[in-house]
Amino acid sequence: MTRILILDGHPAKGSFCSALAERYLREAERAGHEVRSRHLSEMDFNPDYGTSDFDGGPQLEPDLENIWHDIVWCEHIVIVHPLWWGGHPAKLKGLFDRVLLSGKAFKYVPGKTIPEKLLKGRSAQVLVTADTPGWIFRWIYGSGIRKQTEKQILAFCGFKPKGYHVFSPIHGSNDTDREQMLTRAGQLALKAA
Repeated sequence: MTRILILDGHPAKGSFCSALAERYLREAERAGHEVRSRHLSEMDFNPDYGTSDFDGGPQLEPDLENIWHDIVWCEHIVIVHPLWWGGHPAKLKGLFDRVLLSGKAFKYVPGKTIPEKLLKGRSAQVLVTADTPGWIFRWIYGSGIRKQTEKQILAFCGFKPKGYHVFSPIHGSNDTDREQMLTRAGQLALKAA
């Protein structure tokens, strides 16, 4: 059994990201994992870190405190989000900026270039919805957001990336296409541990 945190990183309710997150949750629970979920659309916080000083950042709002405790609790995190302008929605990026803090998620060590990873021992999967077909995302756009998410956010803090999965194209998809995508998300949950 693995402790799994699912973050539905779409800033609006009722999205296809929510449907993917729910299918993943259902299949993970059915496989015997202990699962918690959070929905970015239900979280209330200021996404602007607002200072250049790592030590003088704003106090975490209750929703950010709660997700931080879930991150510490989990052994595996699943982040589901839409691809907007080649990146994360602003509110999701703000969540990363506000929660994955120096001294909590990573720590600068004098004399070392790379910070110490304080969230080691955890793994991560990312599920991304996009209107961009997967081959264009990879071969023409170069998967920039994948590199940022896996290397400069998750691995930087100690998470071991265990898959980056693009569900596309959403625009123009029909019920059959979407059911296939939901089935795929459920199958990923069965391989989570």
